Amino acid sequence: MPRHLDAFLRRWHRMLGLQRQSPPSWYRDRVREELHERRTAKTTLQKLSETSDVFFAIIRANYDGFAVKKTPPFVASRHLPVYAYMLGKYTLRWGFYQAAAKLCRAPRYNDVREVVNPAKDSKLQEVALRHQIDPEKFKQVGRRLRWVWPLLP
Repeated sequence: MPRHLDAFLRRWHRMLGLQRQSPPSWYRDRVREELHERRTAKTTLQKLSETSDVFFAIIRANYDGFAVKKTPPFVASRHLPVYAYMLGKYTLRWGFYQAAAKLCRAPRYNDVREVVNPAKDSKLQEVALRHQIDPEKFKQVGRRLRWVWPLLP
């Protein structure tokens, strides 16, 4: 990976501020799960989305100190769309949760640093419980926010 891309991704990863996961096998399991989903993807958009998830899982593991797999060598013609999609997808999700926490007036809204897909109420509830936010209020705000917040599949 070119140094400038690596430096940019490191800054982006720090900005997301995702919590390190335990046990370390969590990272390996995520990469394995994303690779399986990539293999079963049918449409071009599904393949792009799942490929971005694979890259994200690998990059996150590496930057969190758990090198479970090497990032494929960067080839602009193949990987530029993947990186662009990944950056958009996960930054939008991160912003969604930041906005939802602020709208709920969560006392520590800035600590809500999540990138799980907010399309399902169950995920909103999990995030709310993880951050000691009223789950019903968070789901209600999340539902309204989904109407206006751009999210990528």
